Amino acid sequence: MPFKIITKDAHSGARAGILKTDHGDIQTPIFMPVGTLGTVKATQQRELEKDIKAQIILGNTYHLYLRPGMDIMQKAGGLHKFINWNRPILTDSGGYQVYSLSKQRKITEEGVIFSSHIDGSRHFFTPESIMNTERQIGADIMMAFDECPPYPCDYKYAKNSMDLTHRWLKRCIVEFDSREPLYGYRQILAPIVQGSIYEDLRKSSAEFVSEQNRELNAIGGLSVGEPHEMMYKMTDLVCSILPIDKPRYLMGVGTPENILESIALGIDMFDCVMPTRNARHGLLYTENGIINIKNAKWKDDFNPVDDSLDCYLSNNHSKAYLNHLFRSKEILGLQIASVHNLSFYLFLVKEARKHIVEGDFSVWKEEMIKKITLRI
Repeated sequence: MPFKIITKDAHSGARAGILKTDHGDIQTPIFMPVGTLGTVKATQQRELEKDIKAQIILGNTYHLYLRPGMDIMQKAGGLHKFINWNRPILTDSGGYQVYSLSKQRKITEEGVIFSSHIDGSRHFFTPESIMNTERQIGADIMMAFDECPPYPCDYKYAKNSMDLTHRWLKRCIVEFDSREPLYGYRQILAPIVQGSIYEDLRKSSAEFVSEQNRELNAIGGLSVGEPHEMMYKMTDLVCSILPIDKPRYLMGVGTPENILESIALGIDMFDCVMPTRNARHGLLYTENGIINIKNAKWKDDFNPVDDSLDCYLSNNHSKAYLNHLFRSKEILGLQIASVHNLSFYLFLVKEARKHIVEGDFSVWKEEMIKKITLRI
């Protein structure tokens, strides 16, 4: 999976690149909408392609394993065919879900025993089984199985967790390299840097991950409750160690401001549930600030939410109409808001890329952050 850096920013770590997959090229920096169960919430695939202009989306191994299950997935010919999506897909390995199910799982050297959140049934994930499950799903980019330590955690826990993640990574690599893809296109395995907020652990993990020489590297265990400045500090440290010529994926991040600051540190790829989750609560992101569309002040505003976006669904409905839909609890309101927020996130990374290429990214970033963090 060749990755080519087109331009680097002269005043920061930001870079514009192209990541090639068998399902299409991805222009970086990029935001990836989260489609946990094979659907990005409240959006259709046509909207993802035409309005939002998503270049890649996520699926989640834990959730897809539980339902619809791998028998259905293989009969369908993989997730691309199952959901009728012909662009790239990345799958999370389920490590974060293991982290979030702390009362329903037991971590051992061999893997993780857990109870399904659906029916309480018992299951066992190992690095090897996860590789085979992600193969069956058919993701273009498969994440390695890791443990995401909680925040806060003490140094001993963070180190033991990191060491376990490294041992699991070696097992993932052996299993991944021993098998061929199921559906006739190339897949890659991406390792994950861990280490919580401890600099020496993050350094050690970044060095270990770099040594594995995979085509893409990820940074996990951040945006789990730590202060933003700590997240940036750890990201900056890891980016100074990870290979320059490989794409870097910061998992689970974040707000529009987080994304711009992290692009400046050298991150190429992002994902987060925030744009759709906040949309369902009426919180909308725009180039001029953040709107709570449920507020009464919008009930007679007949202008689009943000007409700077090239988004048919958002641009053709007014704030007043969206306010009415939310106050009436109409499902269409959730759909329009979700498409709008995802369109904004994709607009933001596209603009970032443009300004990296034009050479004024750092100046543009500072001005943009001032605007998009305002509450209107």
